[in-house]
Amino acid sequence: MKRTRVVATGVATSLTLALALAACAPAADEGSGETGASPEAGDITLWLAGADTNDDLRKYLVDTFAEENPGSTLTIEEQDWTDLVTKLTTALPDAANTPDVVEIGNTQAPTFTYAGAFREVSPELYDELGGDKLLQSFVEAGSIDETKYALPYYYGSRYMFFRKDIWSKAGLEVPTTLEEFGDSVKELTSKKQSGFAMGGQDWRNGISWVFANGGELAVKDGEQWTSTLSDPNTVKGLEQWQDVFEGASNLPPTAKDEAYWDFINDGTDGAAPQGATIMAPGWARWSIGDMTKGDDGKEVRDGMVDDKKFDIFALPGVDGGVAPVFAGGSNLAVSAKSQHPELAENLLRIVYSDEYQTQLAEAGLGPANTDFNKLMEVDKFGEVAVETAEASKLTPAAPGWAAVEGASVYEELFQKIAEGGDVTALAKQYDEKLTPMLNGQAG
Repeated sequence: MKRTRVVATGVATSLTLALALAACAPAADEGSGETGASPEAGDITLWLAGADTNDDLRKYLVDTFAEENPGSTLTIEEQDWTDLVTKLTTALPDAANTPDVVEIGNTQAPTFTYAGAFREVSPELYDELGGDKLLQSFVEAGSIDETKYALPYYYGSRYMFFRKDIWSKAGLEVPTTLEEFGDSVKELTSKKQSGFAMGGQDWRNGISWVFANGGELAVKDGEQWTSTLSDPNTVKGLEQWQDVFEGASNLPPTAKDEAYWDFINDGTDGAAPQGATIMAPGWARWSIGDMTKGDDGKEVRDGMVDDKKFDIFALPGVDGGVAPVFAGGSNLAVSAKSQHPELAENLLRIVYSDEYQTQLAEAGLGPANTDFNKLMEVDKFGEVAVETAEASKLTPAAPGWAAVEGASVYEELFQKIAEGGDVTALAKQYDEKLTPMLNGQAG
């Protein structure tokens, strides 16, 4: 199969938009957590973002919901990631038009949670849905202190895809440390080929160097969030990323959201690849490989069948092991304005059931319940996905994070670093800009 997801996290369109949601959203309601209730029949709507939830998974949800809730129906509506936040900002506060359950990017979850847009998941329901077995970094993204509002739906970790034939020809092996990785990709770089094809604005991949060096983007002290770009460990990570970009990528500092897989595929005319290595979520596999005929007769990539030509590895840490990469993925939440909250909670029970979690894993989507990770580990792709996910980190669960993304602040920062700017000076400048934004204030 081939997935064509846009950006896994999605973004708010503006700071004003995020603040408008906070101003108009309803207060969060408390979930019931009742397991034996028979709610009044009704029709509920689930908003799914993008096409990652395939047709088989959607059919299972619709059919099972109808079977377990006689007289009720589930309608699934697909929303595009590019304008999801705009639509949610308008729909969630409107009781007459709100979707009952929504999928949101994991980095969007904190802003909507702090805005009171979601119904509380009671402790009883949380335990019933998986409790501490659920991917905790995603749980934290949808929580305020100990109260849960948005739970993990699925994760998609990221790792390194590389041209094994190019690396082997250069006498290079899979690196075991982050410094060794940088040295290797710089050695593979020429005027026509990036050793590591990465855009200058690509902070979602770039922050892995921050995390690997023990740095943080922001920390919470009491009720306030503080940007920590000036922390020595964060600066060290940013400087290391800057060195790799300058020495190994031919992409411009202004590039972002590139289809990196195109750089390691052979050109349609047999031309040599433009890149030896890329970093991307696991689903990128289906856009990599040699051309073949799909079930519909159209030409598609074969998913890296030729393992002498294509391969993968986890980004190594500073001292070895696996670096903590940024995890993409989604959360699910019940709208605080849902007219059928009990039915919405029944849908969550289906989503977090053993049957559906099994189907997620078999579809290549990291399951919310970590007990089902073992079902992913049937090949090297699943093994590396689980390995990197277990070491992964998320962006700060700050109330203003969606506004930060919407204003493209990190794109701006990373571009300046990619252009050769002084990292220490830039870190101080952007700490001053980001701290108020993280707390929902104008930057």
